[in-house]
Amino acid sequence: MDLPDFGIPPQLARRMSMAEQHDYLRTKLTRRRTLVTAGAVATGGLLTGCGGGAGPSSRKTPSPAASEVHGSVVSPFGRHLSFGADPKTQMRVSWQVPLAVRKPYVRIGTKPDELSRKIEAEVRDLHTPGVTGVRSALEQYYLHAALDGLRPGTTYYYGVGHEGFDPASPAHRSTISSFRTAPTAPRSFVFTAFGDQGVSQAAAANDHVILRQKPAFHLHAGDICYADTNGQGRKSDGYDPAFWDLFLKQNEPVARSVPWMVTTGNHDMEAWYSPEGYGGQLARWSLPDSGFDARTAPGVYAFTYGNVGFVALDANDVSYEIPANLGYSGGRQTKWLDRKLAGLRAAKDVDFVVVFFHHCAYSTSTHASDGGVRAEWLPLFAKHQVDLVINGHNHVYERTDAVKDGGVGRPVPIGASTDPTRDGTVYVTAGGGGRDLYGFPAGVKESYEGHVTHHDSVATFRWTKAKASVTETVEWSRVRYGGFSLLSVEAQSGPRPALKVSALTDDGRRIDHFEVRRGA
Repeated sequence: MDLPDFGIPPQLARRMSMAEQHDYLRTKLTRRRTLVTAGAVATGGLLTGCGGGAGPSSRKTPSPAASEVHGSVVSPFGRHLSFGADPKTQMRVSWQVPLAVRKPYVRIGTKPDELSRKIEAEVRDLHTPGVTGVRSALEQYYLHAALDGLRPGTTYYYGVGHEGFDPASPAHRSTISSFRTAPTAPRSFVFTAFGDQGVSQAAAANDHVILRQKPAFHLHAGDICYADTNGQGRKSDGYDPAFWDLFLKQNEPVARSVPWMVTTGNHDMEAWYSPEGYGGQLARWSLPDSGFDARTAPGVYAFTYGNVGFVALDANDVSYEIPANLGYSGGRQTKWLDRKLAGLRAAKDVDFVVVFFHHCAYSTSTHASDGGVRAEWLPLFAKHQVDLVINGHNHVYERTDAVKDGGVGRPVPIGASTDPTRDGTVYVTAGGGGRDLYGFPAGVKESYEGHVTHHDSVATFRWTKAKASVTETVEWSRVRYGGFSLLSVEAQSGPRPALKVSALTDDGRRIDHFEVRRGA
């Protein structure tokens, strides 16, 4: 239903809060339609999803519409952080505005009342064409600032603004937030992780649990927002780009201070944008450039924090189950992975390697296991003795024993310790981030801390390259929980380094824990 026009263009009114609408009317500003026309798209360089462009436009000058509304009536929202390639010295600040603004920037300093450093931001306009009878065309404006040359182990305060909106002014000081860079020398820290979040009460509840863990950062294993409801990577999928506005608002209380390190799920292949449907992700996120093609595969990168190396992968490239992007990298991602894992294993300060991506290598829930992931990447995980793999895709919590050569290398009951150099790798499905939950095969009982059942084999299946399922009976499914949940991992450094892994429900109750120690 269209909103009535009381002096504010309807498509602008939909994107403004009541306070913004009040200020707009009070100052009696007038302007033309904010959302650009189809002709303006062609001349303005905006991403359209209909051509062969490589991604959304990134320009540091405002669009013409920015001159028609005073910046004082436009409030930034959806702030989210991510690391640059070096978490010790680089941070990326991203946010959204409901319409184009002039001269966006970040103020930053080491005290909340001394934000003297001012860094220009780039604008990434995202245009989604309308579909008759389904949705209207939509313009979204994402802003990004690269903060480089930061001091390690330092707390910084920042505020985002634009011409007419100064975060350092008394009226907007409540918008100032903070972050902390990684320390120079490894020390113990906590990170959290899940996949399959979306927008829901459970997703918001998980966000509150994340904050209580005081993590250095959060890993998101794909299926971020669910603006694409079908997840097949096709233009016939149901899609509402405005859902991203809700998602970024929902997560802002966490992501404005906790770097949010995302990768790509099948629901993140938004086919209206090129290439490979990742233009939307390129517009909304600024992620590390780790030597792979960040302009076509934004969910593929690596970074090191403390004594742990982290590798994010795009499993759409190897998925047999959902093949829309199968093989799009021509094998380059797998070759990059081999080199990256070798480099991390050779790094003298790296004790552990954690890999996260969307589709499951080992799971018994609805989507089960993806044979493409197993065929392409598991030999490399074994070769380089990856310590922990985190997946989403199945909307449950499920954790394996240590897996070696496709079977149980060593049982890892709740509370146990495992050594990847001897036992193999533990795989965790952490898909209880907030989207509607799945279950387990008929007759298979949940088994988790405080509710441990008899350990039985499970009849499940895996996907083949022919997009067919092949049944298999497995012994590696150790812990199963069907509620909303997340991972909290304490990485300990020092003479006896360890990864202490816990799974928590959306009310903070622990349902699993184990530890990883190398050479134990």
